[in-house]
Amino acid sequence: MAFEKLGSFFGINDEEDFDEKKPETQPRQENYANNEKVVSMSTASEARTKPNSKIAIYQPRVYSDAKVIAKQLLNNKAVIVNFTNVNDQQSKRIVDFLTGAIYAINGEIKRVGDKIFLCTPPKFEIDGSIPDINE
Repeated sequence: MAFEKLGSFFGINDEEDFDEKKPETQPRQENYANNEKVVSMSTASEARTKPNSKIAIYQPRVYSDAKVIAKQLLNNKAVIVNFTNVNDQQSKRIVDFLTGAIYAINGEIKRVGDKIFLCTPPKFEIDGSIPDINE
């Protein structure tokens, strides 16, 4: 009984309802969270700096590099492949492999230079063409 009186005197009694006496602990800016016009500065700056899609650039040297390029396509990244450091027979084998991988994922491959190809996953769209290469 003496401890209860002492506890209530110092405000540490378990029987009291502390919800009414709690000070507001939330910062003022959180009170505006429901207002659609207020945007966090970090979110706004990240939206401007983070690209939605990425394009990888590869210059294969051996046939096994085709596997690395195909993994990029499976991760929904477009890939520009430059075959200047590979002989013609190796580049044909790599293009054949990539064509199969692109077919499997419903992507697209397009020649954009003498020895440069653009490989894209299904959600990318290639617009335009280079007439000199297609002839």
